[in-house]
Amino acid sequence: QVQLVESGGGLVQAGGSLRLSCAASGRTFSSYAMGWVRQAPGKEREFVAGIKRSDGSTVYADSVKGRFTISRDNAKNTVALQMNSLKPEDTAVYYCAAGMTIGPMRMGLSDYWGPGTQVTVSS
Repeated sequence: QVQLVESGGGLVQAGGSLRLSCAASGRTFSSYAMGWVRQAPGKEREFVAGIKRSDGSTVYADSVKGRFTISRDNAKNTVALQMNSLKPEDTAVYYCAAGMTIGPMRMGLSDYWGPGTQVTVSS
């Protein structure tokens, strides 16, 4: 089992940057695929980015490709999401997710979730 806690959210102007971090408990962090999923008010959860457990390869939603970068540090049990060139439509609660594969995260599903962190981008 793993527990996740996000940090780094906040208010930023359009075009700015934020870096989200997710700290995971447990000794088996490296055995989990990790990802970020967001949910805007009145909308369903949307996959943002994922990083595989096997080779660290990454997957991104088309809406954030080229602007966001996901990374993980297995020694520190953390996963980060660097968000650049932020847009008002990026405003959402961002959730850290952990699971065996990235596949379910693409549908807004995962084995484990953090409580979420709010990101607000003003125009």
